[in-house]
Amino acid sequence: MMDFLDDLKKKYEYQPVFLQSVNEIAHSLTPLFEDKEMGEFYKRAFLAMTEPERIIAFRVPWEDDDGNMRFNRGWRVEFSSVLGPYKGGLRFHPSVDEGVLKFLGFEQIFKNALTGLPMGGGKGGSDFDPKGKSEAEVRRFCQSFMTELFRYIHPSTDVPAGDIGVGGREIGYMYGTYKRLTNRHGEGVVTGKSLLFGGSPFRPEATGFGLVYITKLAVEKQLNKSMEGMRCAVSGSGNVAQFACKKLMDLGATVLTMSDSNGVLFFDDGMTKEDFNKIMDCKNVQRGRLSELDGKVSGEYMDGQTPWTIRAPMDIALPCATQNEVGEEGAKTLLENGIVVLAEGANLPTTLEGQEVIRSKPEIIYLPAKAANAGGVGVSGLEMSQNAQHLTWEAEEVDQKLQKMMKDIYTMMNENKGEAGTLEDGANLAAFEKVATAMKELGWVK
Repeated sequence: MMDFLDDLKKKYEYQPVFLQSVNEIAHSLTPLFEDKEMGEFYKRAFLAMTEPERIIAFRVPWEDDDGNMRFNRGWRVEFSSVLGPYKGGLRFHPSVDEGVLKFLGFEQIFKNALTGLPMGGGKGGSDFDPKGKSEAEVRRFCQSFMTELFRYIHPSTDVPAGDIGVGGREIGYMYGTYKRLTNRHGEGVVTGKSLLFGGSPFRPEATGFGLVYITKLAVEKQLNKSMEGMRCAVSGSGNVAQFACKKLMDLGATVLTMSDSNGVLFFDDGMTKEDFNKIMDCKNVQRGRLSELDGKVSGEYMDGQTPWTIRAPMDIALPCATQNEVGEEGAKTLLENGIVVLAEGANLPTTLEGQEVIRSKPEIIYLPAKAANAGGVGVSGLEMSQNAQHLTWEAEEVDQKLQKMMKDIYTMMNENKGEAGTLEDGANLAAFEKVATAMKELGWVK
């Protein structure tokens, strides 16, 4: 049944993460591909979706603090404009290459479709590593990156945002450069901006809070329980993980872990508000490593470990760090720890092997990233709307819209999963059919 993907797999065999994303979504779409009347159309539409409309690649020169010229690579993958302008974040990390950005951009098409907002899919970034760089070096890099990117973006064409390595600081530097180069002000040309110059209330919180909102819905509706007292393992310590932990604690859940690439902080009795504040200061102000908090918080720092190697009772796993962080062994450990929910805060954090382990236990609620972390891009879309109206909404209004968005996504997954399907299937089917139908009506596929 998947023979029609053979040419694609041969062409991009050097981009394994992108092909992993294609395979994961194609698996859910099998019923459509097998449809006697529309199957061939759905195959053609899917193949069209797997090819980006445009890929922009460029050199990023910048000067380090010693006066040496350094060079990195930059990309913007403008994947799909079917539903609206290309929309997706910028990632600065040494692992970034064209294949990684194609995987992220491909996922973004379906994630954005689930939000109900008129946004296409895209992704961009650079192999620049902000870690160990001074404030001045990061600023000079961001200014150089936008000096090339600015000619390709516009509120009705392509609207970047943040991702790993790109937070409010970096967005500010890039938007400042855009303003100086174009003499255009108040435009929704990037999202995740400061409230001082057109940002949306609640944007920093949106991905993490949205993740917890949809997890809460699943726990209440499918397990008939509340979040209070639930033991939750969270990976990562960036924006998504931070605000997921905050909302979990607000709901009375027990937060067991936060991590970075060097190790994990484990709080067997639960993270306290004081612990959380120290972690926020370490990561957002000091820009340090979690190892620096060893002995300063109530938890234990475990060097070289992840939340998925810890053996302790757990109810909910929320991977919020990066792609493919939960492998087969990590998934088995989670089952042994007793999880009942896996909700993905990062993009594709579970490997195909890890997914198979989770799927072997159908009683486990699996909330895929394209649905579970859609709150971030959803509120980015709301930021675009506020910029277009030259208005700023109250934080409470944005929060209400975010909660409704996550509820609508959860309902959409349930309504589209079919009798024997999963929430993952429901998310993929709902998003794909929306984009495929739009492509047909635009005359782009027949």
